[in-house]
Amino acid sequence: MPPASSSAPSAPDLDLLQGTLDVMILKALSWGPMHGFGVAKWIRHTTEEVLQIEDSALYPALHRMEHRGLIDADWGLTENKRRAKYYTLTTKGRQQLRARVSSWDRYSSAVSKVIHATTQPS
Repeated sequence: MPPASSSAPSAPDLDLLQGTLDVMILKALSWGPMHGFGVAKWIRHTTEEVLQIEDSALYPALHRMEHRGLIDADWGLTENKRRAKYYTLTTKGRQQLRARVSSWDRYSSAVSKVIHATTQPS
């Protein structure tokens, strides 16, 4: 997900981008174990190709989330018999997903009200 402008994102912007990616990864894994390519493919398909997560963003996020105990990882075989790391949601990750979805719903609703406002400020 590229930043909205050509300049590097500031710390709060980066937190928002990472938080958004993290919640999408948690949601993807809520359906069951997936390898990284499967997570990226699910996000791409679910967003009708609008969001295409680059490996350079996805794998650091997966490693960060694994380190924080939100997901676990184990090696397995893909459908094509290739070795891949499969990620699963932990109990802590499920709790985090619930909290993040609630926060995201409030945040996105507030932003939507602002950008779709039909009255001028007084």
